[in-house]
Amino acid sequence: MKKVQRGPSIWPIIKTTILLIILSPLGIMAQSLYKLTPAKNVLVTVNGTSNVHDWTMTSTGIESQGVFKLNSKNELTGLSAFSFTVLAKSLKSGKSSMDNRTYKSILADEFPKIVFVLKSAVVNPLSANRFQILATGNLSIAGATQPVTLTVTALVNADQSITCTGTEKLKLTDYKIDSPSFMLGAMKVGNELGIKFDLNYNKP
Repeated sequence: MKKVQRGPSIWPIIKTTILLIILSPLGIMAQSLYKLTPAKNVLVTVNGTSNVHDWTMTSTGIESQGVFKLNSKNELTGLSAFSFTVLAKSLKSGKSSMDNRTYKSILADEFPKIVFVLKSAVVNPLSANRFQILATGNLSIAGATQPVTLTVTALVNADQSITCTGTEKLKLTDYKIDSPSFMLGAMKVGNELGIKFDLNYNKP
């Protein structure tokens, strides 16, 4: 009886190919926890209008962290487990009367934190080290929660820190907040606010 001669097994070739793919620059991914780095220029700015004049409040009382995914070329490919918190009473306008009226309107004693929690994120490249993040999640203000999608520009720096900037608009009525008024009702705040954020993240 003749023995059937078998050719060389293809399994070593398949295994080698898979290994090369995994070890290629595009295959290597690193997920790292990043935390917000406190600084004077790391802040959230709230811009609003009124029937008298425009106004601004800023906050550096921010806590935030997230898991950023980078490949071997330091290209941002994903974001998960991200959260963002602003202490309500850290918002300051420079005028105590306006601050106190604002804290009352957003129920700061009962709900001392403004919180965004990420549900999903889509990352799109913009340039060599700049990326757009479409961050969809839930934003909670004054005890009310609404789904929002934040458009964030992320810059991956040479030291692997990540700078995130962006602007967003929201309406007070979406969070069941009555527009605060001042000067015995002579000044009334507009319903729409502009939120601007400048944030910098580092590995802890």
